[in-house]
Amino acid sequence: MPTADEFREELFRMMHAAFKQHGHVDINAGELHRRLGDYPGPNHRMPVCCEVMKAAMAEDAGDRILEQPERGEGASLTIRYVLPRPA
Repeated sequence: MPTADEFREELFRMMHAAFKQHGHVDINAGELHRRLGDYPGPNHRMPVCCEVMKAAMAEDAGDRILEQPERGEGASLTIRYVLPRPA
């Protein structure tokens, strides 16, 4: 099962890959979790994945939630992260 640190590392890898091409990156929780495995499945860690994504937001930089399930945590959560990240 992926840990919060593994979600965070993969999230930042995805941001870094997009940094050179765009001024932002849209990251979907389902896609992020699938990259690390165990999703979908009975041992998924979607709540942890979503918590990590939300904690990485910098609203003062313009990050925003593009889509969010009713419960707030789920595979459809999609966040736009503005690049480069603030210091």
